[in-house]
Amino acid sequence: MKLPLLLAAYQCRFARDEQAMARHLIDDVPVGWEELGTDLLDGAPPELVTALTGGQEWPSSTLDNLVTPDGSPPARMTVTHEDATEQDFQWGYVLRPDGIEVISPAQDATGPLVDWNTDPRTIHTNHPDHWTLRATGPVGTPVHTPLPRTGAAPSARRR
Repeated sequence: MKLPLLLAAYQCRFARDEQAMARHLIDDVPVGWEELGTDLLDGAPPELVTALTGGQEWPSSTLDNLVTPDGSPPARMTVTHEDATEQDFQWGYVLRPDGIEVISPAQDATGPLVDWNTDPRTIHTNHPDHWTLRATGPVGTPVHTPLPRTGAAPSARRR
């Protein structure tokens, strides 16, 4: 689950600017991501980085060098609830103005919203049954005190 990394990236690297985060993660990538890395934590306090990664570092990497059967350039895929399982997607994340919608494709086509202000160190369950709109409490209790607000004030957000 990438939720803690995404929350920390929003709060620290992107200074609570959902549009800047969306541009980086969605608009500026030709095809998609192979892996989201610890570079998303640039600007985060060292203790937060250590809490989330155990001190490990790895780079983000995009889907490069893809070859299509007909030789045409690769294109972005649209993942739907119907094909998410066969494409082996375990989690979906939708950036919303007031938080991240977390979708477990194995369970629902929509999911609960996690507020952008949630401490990234909060304990989250990876069990899909806890990430449905019918479930209660997929987000646990923060394991530390909330992080102070840093960076610039949020700008106008994508609707």
